[in-house]
Amino acid sequence: MRRDYAKVLPDEAMQDDCRQLVRLAVREDLERSVDWTTVSIVPAERRGSCAVVPRETGICAGLVTVPWIIDEMEADLTAEVIGQDGTKMTAGESILNLTGNARDLLTCERLILNVLSKLCGIATLTRRYVDRLEGCSARLYDTRKTTPGWRRLEKYAVGCGGGHNHRTGLFDGFLIKDNHLALASNTPGESLSTREAVETARRWAGGRADMTGAPEIVEIEVDSMDQFANVLPAGPDIVLLDNFSLQQLTAAVRLRNAEAPEVELEASGGVTIETLREIALTGVDRISSGALTHQAVWLDLGLDWRSENAT
Repeated sequence: MRRDYAKVLPDEAMQDDCRQLVRLAVREDLERSVDWTTVSIVPAERRGSCAVVPRETGICAGLVTVPWIIDEMEADLTAEVIGQDGTKMTAGESILNLTGNARDLLTCERLILNVLSKLCGIATLTRRYVDRLEGCSARLYDTRKTTPGWRRLEKYAVGCGGGHNHRTGLFDGFLIKDNHLALASNTPGESLSTREAVETARRWAGGRADMTGAPEIVEIEVDSMDQFANVLPAGPDIVLLDNFSLQQLTAAVRLRNAEAPEVELEASGGVTIETLREIALTGVDRISSGALTHQAVWLDLGLDWRSENAT
Protein backbone atom coordinates (compact mmCIF):
# COMPACT_ATOMS: atom_id res chain seq x y z
CA MET A 1 0.00 0.00 0.00
CA ARG A 2 1.62 3.25 -1.12
CA ARG A 3 -0.57 5.84 0.54
CA ASP A 4 -3.92 5.83 2.25
CA TYR A 5 -6.44 8.27 3.58
CA ALA A 6 -6.34 9.25 7.24
CA LYS A 7 -8.17 7.08 9.73
CA VAL A 8 -10.92 8.90 11.61
CA LEU A 9 -10.07 8.97 15.31
CA PRO A 10 -11.94 10.33 18.36
CA ASP A 11 -10.00 13.57 18.18
CA GLU A 12 -10.88 17.23 18.67
CA ALA A 13 -12.57 17.46 15.26
CA MET A 14 -14.83 14.49 15.96
CA GLN A 15 -15.65 15.82 19.42
CA ASP A 16 -16.59 19.18 17.91
CA ASP A 17 -18.90 17.47 15.39
CA CYS A 18 -20.53 15.50 18.21
CA ARG A 19 -21.08 18.60 20.32
CA GLN A 20 -22.70 20.42 17.40
CA LEU A 21 -25.06 17.48 16.92
CA VAL A 22 -25.90 17.52 20.63
CA ARG A 23 -26.76 21.21 20.47
CA LEU A 24 -29.07 20.55 17.52
CA ALA A 25 -30.65 17.58 19.30
CA VAL A 26 -31.26 19.65 22.44
CA ARG A 27 -32.94 22.32 20.33
CA GLU A 28 -35.15 19.65 18.74
CA ASP A 29 -36.16 18.21 22.12
CA LEU A 30 -36.33 21.26 24.37
CA GLU A 31 -36.46 24.35 22.13
CA ARG A 32 -35.99 27.15 24.69
CA SER A 33 -38.08 25.35 27.24
CA VAL A 34 -37.76 22.29 29.50
CA ASP A 35 -38.80 18.66 29.69
CA TRP A 36 -42.19 19.48 31.18
CA THR A 37 -43.15 15.87 31.93
CA THR A 38 -40.00 15.24 33.91
CA VAL A 39 -39.91 18.51 35.88
CA SER A 40 -43.58 18.18 36.81
CA ILE A 41 -43.34 14.61 38.10
CA VAL A 42 -39.76 13.86 39.18
CA PRO A 43 -38.43 15.65 42.30
CA ALA A 44 -35.45 17.90 41.63
CA GLU A 45 -33.31 16.09 44.24
CA ARG A 46 -34.09 12.59 43.01
CA ARG A 47 -31.04 10.49 42.12
CA GLY A 48 -31.00 7.42 39.94
CA SER A 49 -28.90 5.04 37.91
CA CYS A 50 -29.39 3.03 34.76
CA ALA A 51 -27.53 0.71 32.43
CA VAL A 52 -27.39 0.75 28.64
CA VAL A 53 -27.91 -2.84 27.58
CA PRO A 54 -27.86 -4.28 24.04
CA ARG A 55 -30.90 -6.37 23.16
CA GLU A 56 -28.95 -8.11 20.40
CA THR A 57 -25.36 -9.11 19.74
CA GLY A 58 -23.27 -6.62 17.79
CA ILE A 59 -20.15 -4.47 17.65
CA CYS A 60 -19.76 -1.57 20.04
CA ALA A 61 -19.19 1.95 18.70
CA GLY A 62 -19.75 5.42 20.07
CA LEU A 63 -19.06 4.97 23.78
CA VAL A 64 -16.36 7.60 23.40
CA THR A 65 -19.10 10.16 22.72
CA VAL A 66 -20.98 9.69 26.00
CA PRO A 67 -18.80 12.02 28.13
CA TRP A 68 -19.04 14.66 25.38
CA ILE A 69 -22.84 14.40 25.32
CA ILE A 70 -23.11 14.66 29.11
CA ASP A 71 -20.76 17.63 29.22
CA GLU A 72 -22.46 19.48 26.36
CA MET A 73 -25.88 19.00 28.00
CA GLU A 74 -24.44 20.18 31.33
CA ALA A 75 -25.99 17.14 32.96
CA ASP A 76 -25.28 16.08 36.54
CA LEU A 77 -24.34 12.56 35.48
CA THR A 78 -21.41 10.19 35.83
CA ALA A 79 -20.71 7.63 33.12
CA GLU A 80 -19.08 4.29 33.86
CA VAL A 81 -18.03 2.87 30.50
CA ILE A 82 -17.95 -0.92 30.65
CA GLY A 83 -17.80 -1.87 26.99
CA GLN A 84 -15.12 -0.90 24.50
CA ASP A 85 -15.54 0.52 21.03
CA GLY A 86 -14.62 -2.04 18.39
CA THR A 87 -15.39 -5.07 20.53
CA LYS A 88 -18.27 -7.52 20.50
CA MET A 89 -21.34 -6.81 22.63
CA THR A 90 -23.46 -9.62 24.00
CA ALA A 91 -27.21 -9.23 24.34
CA GLY A 92 -28.18 -8.58 27.95
CA GLU A 93 -24.75 -7.45 29.14
CA SER A 94 -24.38 -3.80 30.11
CA ILE A 95 -21.97 -1.63 28.13
CA LEU A 96 -22.52 1.61 30.06
CA ASN A 97 -23.77 2.67 33.51
CA LEU A 98 -25.12 6.17 34.14
CA THR A 99 -25.61 7.63 37.62
CA GLY A 100 -26.80 11.03 38.75
CA ASN A 101 -29.71 13.43 38.82
CA ALA A 102 -32.85 11.57 37.76
CA ARG A 103 -34.20 14.53 35.78
CA ASP A 104 -30.98 14.74 33.79
CA LEU A 105 -31.05 10.99 33.19
CA LEU A 106 -34.54 11.20 31.72
CA THR A 107 -33.68 14.19 29.55
CA CYS A 108 -30.45 12.68 28.20
CA GLU A 109 -31.47 9.05 27.76
CA ARG A 110 -32.96 9.21 24.26
CA LEU A 111 -30.07 11.20 22.79
CA ILE A 112 -27.46 8.83 24.23
CA LEU A 113 -29.39 5.79 23.00
CA ASN A 114 -29.88 7.31 19.54
CA VAL A 115 -26.17 8.02 19.06
CA LEU A 116 -25.06 4.62 20.34
CA SER A 117 -27.72 2.66 18.44
CA LYS A 118 -26.84 4.37 15.15
CA LEU A 119 -23.08 3.95 15.49
CA CYS A 120 -23.26 0.38 16.81
CA GLY A 121 -25.46 -0.48 13.83
CA ILE A 122 -22.83 0.80 11.40
CA ALA A 123 -20.03 -1.02 13.20
CA THR A 124 -22.03 -4.25 13.28
CA LEU A 125 -22.84 -4.17 9.56
CA THR A 126 -19.22 -3.32 8.74
CA ARG A 127 -18.00 -6.31 10.75
CA ARG A 128 -20.31 -8.59 8.76
CA TYR A 129 -18.76 -7.30 5.54
CA VAL A 130 -15.23 -7.63 6.93
CA ASP A 131 -15.92 -11.21 8.02
CA ARG A 132 -16.84 -12.04 4.41
CA LEU A 133 -13.32 -10.97 3.40
CA GLU A 134 -11.56 -13.41 5.71
CA GLY A 135 -8.52 -14.84 3.94
CA CYS A 136 -8.60 -12.17 1.21
CA SER A 137 -6.07 -9.37 0.86
CA ALA A 138 -8.60 -6.75 -0.25
CA ARG A 139 -9.44 -3.99 2.24
CA LEU A 140 -12.96 -2.65 2.81
CA TYR A 141 -13.59 1.11 2.66
CA ASP A 142 -16.48 3.43 3.38
CA THR A 143 -17.51 6.40 1.20
CA ARG A 144 -18.80 9.97 1.57
CA LYS A 145 -22.38 8.66 1.48
CA THR A 146 -22.92 9.65 5.09
CA THR A 147 -25.56 11.51 7.06
CA PRO A 148 -24.83 15.28 6.92
CA GLY A 149 -23.12 16.32 10.13
CA TRP A 150 -22.41 12.73 11.13
CA ARG A 151 -19.53 11.92 8.77
CA ARG A 152 -16.68 11.66 11.25
CA LEU A 153 -18.83 9.75 13.72
CA GLU A 154 -20.09 7.33 11.07
CA LYS A 155 -16.61 6.79 9.65
CA TYR A 156 -15.32 6.21 13.17
CA ALA A 157 -17.99 3.52 13.54
CA VAL A 158 -16.82 1.89 10.29
CA GLY A 159 -13.34 1.73 11.80
CA CYS A 160 -14.77 0.16 14.96
CA GLY A 161 -16.25 -2.54 12.73
CA GLY A 162 -12.89 -3.29 11.13
CA GLY A 163 -13.33 -1.27 7.94
CA HIS A 164 -11.04 1.40 6.51
CA ASN A 165 -11.82 5.06 5.95
CA HIS A 166 -11.89 6.53 2.47
CA ARG A 167 -11.32 10.28 2.25
CA THR A 168 -13.07 12.24 4.99
CA GLY A 169 -14.03 15.08 2.66
CA LEU A 170 -13.28 16.87 -0.58
CA PHE A 171 -10.26 18.43 1.14
CA ASP A 172 -8.70 15.06 1.83
CA GLY A 173 -7.50 13.87 -1.56
CA PHE A 174 -7.85 14.17 -5.32
CA LEU A 175 -10.61 11.89 -6.59
CA ILE A 176 -11.20 12.62 -10.27
CA LYS A 177 -14.61 11.50 -11.59
CA ASP A 178 -16.34 11.59 -14.94
CA ASN A 179 -17.97 14.95 -14.25
CA HIS A 180 -14.59 16.51 -13.55
CA LEU A 181 -13.35 15.27 -16.92
CA ALA A 182 -16.45 16.54 -18.72
CA LEU A 183 -16.25 20.01 -17.15
CA ALA A 184 -12.49 20.47 -17.40
CA SER A 185 -12.66 22.54 -20.59
CA ASN A 186 -14.26 25.91 -21.25
CA THR A 187 -15.30 24.58 -24.65
CA PRO A 188 -18.59 22.63 -24.56
CA GLY A 189 -18.18 19.07 -25.81
CA GLU A 190 -14.49 18.87 -25.01
CA SER A 191 -13.22 16.83 -22.10
CA LEU A 192 -9.95 15.92 -20.44
CA SER A 193 -8.47 12.46 -20.84
CA THR A 194 -7.92 10.39 -17.72
CA ARG A 195 -4.16 10.61 -18.19
CA GLU A 196 -4.22 14.40 -18.55
CA ALA A 197 -6.40 14.71 -15.46
CA VAL A 198 -4.03 12.66 -13.31
CA GLU A 199 -1.01 14.59 -14.57
CA THR A 200 -2.75 17.88 -13.74
CA ALA A 201 -3.73 16.72 -10.25
CA ARG A 202 -0.22 15.40 -9.67
CA ARG A 203 1.22 18.86 -10.39
CA TRP A 204 -1.06 20.31 -7.74
CA ALA A 205 -0.24 17.50 -5.31
CA GLY A 206 3.44 18.29 -5.80
CA GLY A 207 2.84 21.83 -4.62
CA ARG A 208 2.24 25.10 -6.43
CA ALA A 209 3.35 28.56 -5.50
CA ASP A 210 -0.27 29.77 -5.44
CA MET A 211 -1.73 26.72 -3.65
CA THR A 212 -0.45 25.27 -0.39
CA GLY A 213 -1.83 22.39 1.64
CA ALA A 214 -2.92 20.28 -1.32
CA PRO A 215 -3.36 16.58 -0.49
CA GLU A 216 -0.90 14.01 -1.81
CA ILE A 217 -3.17 11.15 -2.87
CA VAL A 218 -4.36 11.18 -6.48
CA GLU A 219 -7.19 8.79 -7.28
CA ILE A 220 -9.22 8.58 -10.47
CA GLU A 221 -12.45 6.83 -11.37
CA VAL A 222 -12.75 4.97 -14.68
CA ASP A 223 -15.74 3.16 -16.14
CA SER A 224 -14.15 1.30 -19.06
CA MET A 225 -11.06 -0.73 -19.85
CA ASP A 226 -10.04 1.87 -22.44
CA GLN A 227 -10.00 4.60 -19.79
CA PHE A 228 -8.12 2.29 -17.45
CA ALA A 229 -5.42 1.45 -19.98
CA ASN A 230 -5.05 5.14 -20.82
CA VAL A 231 -4.52 6.26 -17.23
CA LEU A 232 -2.07 3.61 -15.97
CA PRO A 233 1.07 5.25 -17.45
CA ALA A 234 0.24 8.46 -15.54
CA GLY A 235 0.82 6.64 -12.26
CA PRO A 236 -2.18 7.53 -10.10
CA ASP A 237 -2.02 6.26 -6.55
CA ILE A 238 -5.40 4.57 -6.88
CA VAL A 239 -7.72 3.76 -9.78
CA LEU A 240 -11.38 3.33 -8.86
CA LEU A 241 -13.00 0.77 -11.16
CA ASP A 242 -16.62 1.87 -11.30
CA ASN A 243 -19.23 -0.84 -11.84
CA PHE A 244 -16.76 -3.22 -13.50
CA SER A 245 -17.91 -6.80 -13.98
CA LEU A 246 -15.93 -9.60 -12.36
CA GLN A 247 -14.35 -10.37 -15.72
CA GLN A 248 -13.36 -6.72 -16.20
CA LEU A 249 -11.93 -6.53 -12.68
CA THR A 250 -9.83 -9.63 -13.33
CA ALA A 251 -8.56 -8.18 -16.61
CA ALA A 252 -7.76 -4.85 -14.94
CA VAL A 253 -5.76 -6.58 -12.21
CA ARG A 254 -3.81 -8.54 -14.81
CA LEU A 255 -2.98 -5.38 -16.79
CA ARG A 256 -2.03 -3.46 -13.64
CA ASN A 257 0.27 -6.25 -12.48
CA ALA A 258 2.05 -6.23 -15.82
CA GLU A 259 2.36 -2.48 -16.41
CA ALA A 260 2.01 -0.56 -13.13
CA PRO A 261 2.18 -2.83 -10.07
CA GLU A 262 2.51 0.14 -7.73
CA VAL A 263 -1.00 1.41 -8.59
CA GLU A 264 -3.76 0.25 -6.25
CA LEU A 265 -7.11 -0.84 -7.67
CA GLU A 266 -10.41 -0.08 -5.96
CA ALA A 267 -13.67 -1.78 -6.92
CA SER A 268 -16.83 0.21 -6.33
CA GLY A 269 -20.43 0.30 -7.44
CA GLY A 270 -23.04 -2.35 -6.81
CA VAL A 271 -21.08 -3.90 -3.96
CA THR A 272 -23.25 -6.05 -1.68
CA ILE A 273 -22.42 -8.46 1.09
CA GLU A 274 -23.33 -11.27 -1.31
CA THR A 275 -20.94 -10.12 -4.07
CA LEU A 276 -18.16 -8.86 -1.81
CA ARG A 277 -16.03 -11.99 -1.66
CA GLU A 278 -16.22 -12.65 -5.41
CA ILE A 279 -15.01 -9.11 -6.02
CA ALA A 280 -12.13 -9.53 -3.58
CA LEU A 281 -11.01 -12.75 -5.25
CA THR A 282 -10.38 -10.89 -8.53
CA GLY A 283 -7.25 -9.46 -6.91
CA VAL A 284 -8.29 -5.84 -6.36
CA ASP A 285 -6.66 -4.11 -3.40
CA ARG A 286 -9.62 -2.14 -2.13
CA ILE A 287 -13.41 -2.37 -2.17
CA SER A 288 -15.55 0.65 -1.26
CA SER A 289 -19.22 0.53 -0.38
CA GLY A 290 -21.65 3.25 0.66
CA ALA A 291 -23.89 0.56 2.13
CA LEU A 292 -21.75 0.47 5.27
CA THR A 293 -23.28 3.78 6.32
CA HIS A 294 -26.49 4.28 4.36
CA GLN A 295 -27.82 0.72 4.70
CA ALA A 296 -26.92 0.09 8.34
CA VAL A 297 -29.82 -0.62 10.70
CA TRP A 298 -29.71 0.80 14.20
CA LEU A 299 -28.78 -1.77 16.81
CA ASP A 300 -31.42 -2.39 19.47
CA LEU A 301 -30.19 -0.91 22.75
CA GLY A 302 -32.25 -0.44 25.88
CA LEU A 303 -32.04 1.44 29.16
CA ASP A 304 -32.53 -0.61 32.32
CA TRP A 305 -33.29 1.53 35.37
CA ARG A 306 -31.97 0.95 38.85
CA SER A 307 -33.50 3.83 40.80
CA GLU A 308 -31.83 4.98 43.98
CA ASN A 309 -33.37 6.92 46.84
CA ALA A 310 -32.44 10.56 47.13
CA THR A 311 -29.76 11.23 49.69
